[in-house]
Amino acid sequence: MTSPAPPTRAHSFNAAAAQYAANRPSYPQLLLDTLEELAGRPLKDARVADIGAGTGIASALLHARGARVTAVEPGGGMAAQFRASHPGIPLVRGDGDRLPLATASADFLTYAQAWHWTDPAKAAPEARRVLRPGGALALWWNITDHTAPWLADQDARIRDHLGVDVSAEQRAVAAGNGSGPTERGEHPWVDLPGLTFTERRIPHSRTVPLATHLANLGSHSAFLVLGEERTNAFMTRERALLSELFPDGMVEERYVVHLRLALN
Repeated sequence: MTSPAPPTRAHSFNAAAAQYAANRPSYPQLLLDTLEELAGRPLKDARVADIGAGTGIASALLHARGARVTAVEPGGGMAAQFRASHPGIPLVRGDGDRLPLATASADFLTYAQAWHWTDPAKAAPEARRVLRPGGALALWWNITDHTAPWLADQDARIRDHLGVDVSAEQRAVAAGNGSGPTERGEHPWVDLPGLTFTERRIPHSRTVPLATHLANLGSHSAFLVLGEERTNAFMTRERALLSELFPDGMVEERYVVHLRLALN
């Protein structure tokens, strides 16, 4: 089985926006502290454009820190969910390859789980155009921490069922080798002219009901394009396995945020 074409996976979230918003993990406050440390300025009162904002998970955190956030989101379903959940945060429709933002208008450009859906050959010049001199381009991904044995075992079951190594895709895009789900290997973001990235890895976790964990899994693009029958078959077997492993019905999901930040 080959991986579906990138546009199919990129747009699959729109039909599952409510599921995404309700079940995806957020990010730790240490991530925001690290953004401020590496950028050399506070987020409070900073002009932040959150690109590929989705349902607003990162935008809401940045807004709560006091940033003046403008969200940019291409998908209709995701944008509608964003506006319903965060009516106080401005959102405009657009994508990272063609930013609908003024030149030198942002102190931070953030791409939370979103840079790999762009074409870096187009998105990087756009980011540099929109950032003010000295502004920060921040890219990050929430990667499942497979040092937890049960998560490593689950990852193997997902790989066998999908025929796609989703965790390898996640690691690839975070490492910048361009071999993730958008298949843009000809434009690895680590080689963007004029930008030198600093990397940080930030562990965090959350404990959630088993139903939330499974709904989180199902909100990922590889499952969203799989079809209801095959997705339900996996989730039914997974629920039975994890119910035995976690009889109290609660699971601890462990993550490592892979952050890359460059100054313009």
